[in-house]
Amino acid sequence: MEPLVLLFALPLLYLLVKIWKHFDAKRDQQCYILDYQCFKPTDDRMLGTELCRDLMMRSKNLGLEEFKFLLKAVVNSGIGEQTYGPGVVFSATEHRPSLLDAISEMEEFFQDSLQKLFDKSGVSPSEIDILVVNISLMTTSPSFASRIINRYKMREDVKVFNLTGMGCSASLISVDLVRRMFKSYKDSYAIVVTSESLTPNWYSGNERSMILANCLFRTGGAAVLLTNKRSLKNKAMFKLKCLVRTHHGALDESFGCCVQKEDDQGNLGIYLGKNLPKAATRAFTDNLREISPNILPITEIFRLALLTILHKITSAGSSKLRRPKPAANFRAGAEHFCLHTGGKAVIDGVGKSLSLTEYDLEPARMTLHRFGNTSASSLWYVLAYMEAKKRLRKGERVLMISFGAGFKCNSCLWEVVRDLGDANVWGDCIDSYPPESLANPFLEKYGWIQQEDIATFKLPE
Repeated sequence: MEPLVLLFALPLLYLLVKIWKHFDAKRDQQCYILDYQCFKPTDDRMLGTELCRDLMMRSKNLGLEEFKFLLKAVVNSGIGEQTYGPGVVFSATEHRPSLLDAISEMEEFFQDSLQKLFDKSGVSPSEIDILVVNISLMTTSPSFASRIINRYKMREDVKVFNLTGMGCSASLISVDLVRRMFKSYKDSYAIVVTSESLTPNWYSGNERSMILANCLFRTGGAAVLLTNKRSLKNKAMFKLKCLVRTHHGALDESFGCCVQKEDDQGNLGIYLGKNLPKAATRAFTDNLREISPNILPITEIFRLALLTILHKITSAGSSKLRRPKPAANFRAGAEHFCLHTGGKAVIDGVGKSLSLTEYDLEPARMTLHRFGNTSASSLWYVLAYMEAKKRLRKGERVLMISFGAGFKCNSCLWEVVRDLGDANVWGDCIDSYPPESLANPFLEKYGWIQQEDIATFKLPE
C-alpha cells in the first residue's frame, strides 16, 4: 500500500513544486517605481511674455497674419509665463543651432536629474542593470545612452536601449520595454531617461501648421528608477498593474498628422496636421477598449454590457432618435488621472471622453501652465503635481494616458504602494497652484495686433 501511495504522491508533489515555482517567478517579474526626478532648468531660461514677443519679432519670416495666428495660439494654449526654453532661444541663435548646442541641452538635463535621482534613492550608477533612453527628435553618435554610461561609469554588462522617433508617448514605451526585460532578469534595477531635443527643432519659418509647435513644446525631462526586486516592494512608490499600447501607423491619415520635416524654405520643425485630433480620438478609443477590461471592476463591466444591450434594443429601427452610447465609468477603475499635456484641447477632449471633473484635470492643466508640453516627460510632471499636493495615498490607482507621433496612444495603470508627498520640481511654487486665473497676458499686452491693417502694419522698433 505504501509504495502505491508514494507512486502517486511523488508526481503530485512534483506538480505542486512546479506550480509554486511558476507563481513565485511571477512575483519576481513585477515592475515597481522606486523614485523619479523631473528636470527644472534655471530661472533665467523662462520664456516670459516679453521674451516671447522678442522671439517672434526677430523672425524675418513672420508677417501680420502670422502674428495674429500666434497671438491666438498662445492665448488659447493654456501655457503660462514660467515655462522653459532651450538655450539657443536666449542667445538668439535658434535659427542656426549647432550640434554642440543640441548635445548641451540634453547633457544639462542628464546631469541634473540623474544625479538627483541617484542621491535621493541611494542607488549607485554601478548597480543599474538596464538603461533606456528616449529622445525622439535627435540622435548622436555615440548615442545619448552611451554618453550617460560614460559619465556615470556604469558596468560593461548594462543592458542599454536608445530610442528615437517615438514621440510624446515614448516614456510609456520605455516602461513597457523595462517591464518585458524584467521577465528575463531577476533582482534588477532599471532607469528610464526621457526628454526631447528642442534646440534643432525650434521652427523659424512661417507655416502655421509648424509654428504651432513653438507655442506648445518646452524644455523638460525626467529620470525614473524602476526595479523588480521583491525585497524592495514595500519601499517602492508605485506598482505597475497593466500597460496597453495602440499604434495606428498603418493608417496613412494617422501616420502623417504629426511629422518632423522641413518646410519649402528648408526650415526644420514639427508639422501638426488638422487631422491630428481625429487621429488621436481614433487611437484613444481603441486603446480604451483594450485596457478597460484590465482596470474596471466586474460590476462596472457588467453594468456597461447591460446598458449597451438595452441601447441596441431601444435604438433598433429608430433612425430619428439617436441616443448617446453608454460610456464606462473610469473613475471606478482609477482614483487619479495622469494625462499628457499635449495642449488645452487635448486635456479638454480626454476629460470629456472620460467624464472627468475639474479636480481630475487639475494636475494636467497646472502642469501645462507651469511647464508646457515637455513631450514624453510631461506625464511625470503631472504625477509630481499629484504627489506635491499629497493626493496619492496607499492603495489608490493612477491611470496614465499619453499620445505620440505615429500615431500612438499608450496607457497604463499604477497602484500607489505607500502614501506619497514629495514636492519634486513643484517645491517652490506648489502653494500658489492652482492660481486664480490661467489667463495668458499676451492678449492684454498685444491684443492690438488683431486690429492692425496688413497694408499699414509695421513692426514696432
